[in-house]
Amino acid sequence: MIQVKVINKGSQPLPAYATPQSAGMDLRANTEEPFTLKPLERRLVPTGLYIALPEGYEAQVRPRSGLALKHGITVLNTPGTIDADYRGEIGVVLVNLSNDDFTVNPGERIAQMVIAKCEQAEMVVVEELDDTERGAGGYGHTGVK
Repeated sequence: MIQVKVINKGSQPLPAYATPQSAGMDLRANTEEPFTLKPLERRLVPTGLYIALPEGYEAQVRPRSGLALKHGITVLNTPGTIDADYRGEIGVVLVNLSNDDFTVNPGERIAQMVIAKCEQAEMVVVEELDDTERGAGGYGHTGVK
């Protein structure tokens, strides 16, 4: 398990894993008052959290499945990436994809954060790529059955 340094300038508890084998920690809305997301409205929601990830790691901000299924609330730029060198406040871009207003209350669990190892790549220019069974087959090339 890695350690992630965190400053909590908000009034909500630190992110935590809900179960021993959870991949993501819940992020909470750090707002003074409830606010309403109208259909198709998006908003940057503050968390009050600032983190320092170790080099070679990223934090991914992802939707909560229950909010997505039951209310059409999702993270717009999913997964949102927090780079290891970012030191600003973590914000969550929520969007309401339903036909109904949705109220977000202070402290509500609005997203989850997954810490993941990542590598940087060096691009190497070549004249051709090796052949594979798939080749250039793109979206939907294998059908639905």
